[in-house]
Amino acid sequence: MLSQYPSAVVKANPNKKRLLSIDALRGFDMIWILGAEGLFAALFIATGWPILAVLAQQMEHSAWHGFRVYDLIFPLFIFLSGVSLGIAAKPLSSYEPEQAKSILYNGIRRLLLLISFGILYNHGWGGGIPTSFDSIRYVSVLGRIGIAWFVAALLVWYVSEKIQWFVAGGILIGYWLLLSLVTLGGYGGGDFSAIGALNAWFDQHLLPGSTYQGLAIDPEGLLSNITSIVNALAGVFIGRYMIKNIYTPKTLLTGLLVIGTSILLLGYLWGIFFPINKTLWTSSFTLVTIGYSILLLTLFYWLIDVVEFTLWAKFFAVIGTNSIIIYLGSSIVDWQYTSKSIFGGLINSVPAGWQDFILYAGMVLLQWLVLYWLYRRNIFIKV
Repeated sequence: MLSQYPSAVVKANPNKKRLLSIDALRGFDMIWILGAEGLFAALFIATGWPILAVLAQQMEHSAWHGFRVYDLIFPLFIFLSGVSLGIAAKPLSSYEPEQAKSILYNGIRRLLLLISFGILYNHGWGGGIPTSFDSIRYVSVLGRIGIAWFVAALLVWYVSEKIQWFVAGGILIGYWLLLSLVTLGGYGGGDFSAIGALNAWFDQHLLPGSTYQGLAIDPEGLLSNITSIVNALAGVFIGRYMIKNIYTPKTLLTGLLVIGTSILLLGYLWGIFFPINKTLWTSSFTLVTIGYSILLLTLFYWLIDVVEFTLWAKFFAVIGTNSIIIYLGSSIVDWQYTSKSIFGGLINSVPAGWQDFILYAGMVLLQWLVLYWLYRRNIFIKV
């Protein structure tokens, strides 16, 4: 799982039981950015089945307003990092002073590492980090994960649960009012467009370096970091709820189902007034992704920890236990080239419609085998 401790290559204690359902869900989340998202489009080309075209479309981000399955990958990962916090973390006041200081120091180091790795990821695929500071894209997926996790961790470490709930609610309502009512330099005031939202003013005036593809609003821009914190805090609350009800699985499952469904409906209702938008990371988007995250966690917990149907879960857990390193590797290693190099003969021997399917399947397989090699040796590279 994501750890609150320092970056390290950890030789796991074989006797220490990991939460398989969380690792498996994290792996299920990650597999779609390792190349599996291309399988639906490849299968549609090969078969012509209309349902596969629909699924392939769901494996792309929404153009602007709206929600597709692929939009859930990022917030689900943040949510799961919060779940780990809720299960394991305690107020720093409960530790000895030196230990508390060490935990805080490691949390800061983790934040800085994720921001740094995010910059490296942004400029991967052979481009390299630019020498001009103005050309570097500083914000990133990994950076947002680090910020959301760190702020949630600070709240867990230093304030009461009641205050954490007030902060989560205050962020959601405050962000809605901010984007709806505040105007700066002609941006905002209820304009939720790609060029007129208040986020554009912040990214154009306060964000150093470049934005993604030179857009007015960066998908991981400054202002939208705020609401992503709530995804992590929601994970914290759910993690605590799971621990409190772990010995009554039926109660836990019913509670998770009701909570997830209620939050999901609230998010869609809020979306009528405050559009569901991933780039802006609107409050409605936050609630919708939290709702789906809870429902997915409920499903995985039921199948793996209650029914104990674990054989399939280990395939995803292999990915989930080293998720960040393989995500970073997807920018540094050209897995498509590697897949062609190894499976090129097979790819060229099948009908044209099936070639992309074998290419993408080979990409996923090769990355999984690397992770399995680490998993079998109980090596988990933590950040």
